Amino acid sequence: MRRSSILAYSAAVAFALYVTATVPVAAADYPSRPIRLIAANSAGGGLDLVSRAVSPKLSAAFGQQVVVDNRAGAAGSVASEIVSKSAPDGYTVLCSSVGGLAVNTNLYKGLNYHPLRDFAPLTFASSQGNLVVVNPSVPVKTLQDLSAYIKANPNKLTYGSSGAGNAGHLATELYLNMIGGKMVHVPYKGGAPVMVDLIAGQVQVVFSSAATAVPQVKAGKIRALAVTTTRRFTVLPDLPTMAESGLPGYEADNWYGFVTVAKTPKPIIDRLHAELTKALQTADVRQALTNQGLDLRISSPEEFGAYIKSEFDKWAKVIKAAGISAN
Repeated sequence: MRRSSILAYSAAVAFALYVTATVPVAAADYPSRPIRLIAANSAGGGLDLVSRAVSPKLSAAFGQQVVVDNRAGAAGSVASEIVSKSAPDGYTVLCSSVGGLAVNTNLYKGLNYHPLRDFAPLTFASSQGNLVVVNPSVPVKTLQDLSAYIKANPNKLTYGSSGAGNAGHLATELYLNMIGGKMVHVPYKGGAPVMVDLIAGQVQVVFSSAATAVPQVKAGKIRALAVTTTRRFTVLPDLPTMAESGLPGYEADNWYGFVTVAKTPKPIIDRLHAELTKALQTADVRQALTNQGLDLRISSPEEFGAYIKSEFDKWAKVIKAAGISAN
């Protein structure tokens, strides 16, 4: 064997041994410096609340500061792109939602990340479904009544959402796709103005967040027909789910979860998962979520990854069928 070949072979063996030796050591020493926890919305938003609730717990468990970094923009895509370009070493963690992790790639053109390729799932954090609410002038009492009315009167009703491609918009389009009905979409800039116009009768139907809708339902200003999750809401226990109302298989969940960078060593993923789930289950964190109408929801990394894939596929079909674009 030539000397050059021997040297090349020796270098390759040495590099392989180095990688084999250093990855476990790096994982064993993890973390040895502060961790950056990116929340995919602005201060005060739901993702920010979850991130700031768990960060002190993580800091105490790791013996290193966990710094929350708010990166709002493009419905979570700005934060997702930042994390996707980070080193796979466990020092960058993302708290994002169904938008950033399952919807936006199908909604926005030209994104520089892909959630199924660039992230390593860690765990769910929480979920919050929508309420199907109507103005009292709409002659329906149940979801079955609404479905029948929509199919008998195509495009007679208008429905509001807090923006094109938003969770409420997609949840409504999934519903319309499943019943084979049509309503006219009226997008707004936020959930509050939608609710004002629903109460005033300017729009007749809204798939609204619980935080926005529940006070108005309890005040008798709007009528609630169903919840979009597979679980009933504790605050409105008598309100049926969509499945219980004649739409088996329907689920539209505005969920939050944690991911890190793809190709992060498994021992680091396991450590992050263990500490995150432990933090989420503490009494004060659970109470902080409950106060905002969020339900605690944890999982294994594998379960979360499978769910992200199923949500990605589901919303891709809804977006394509409805011809929705946010560009």
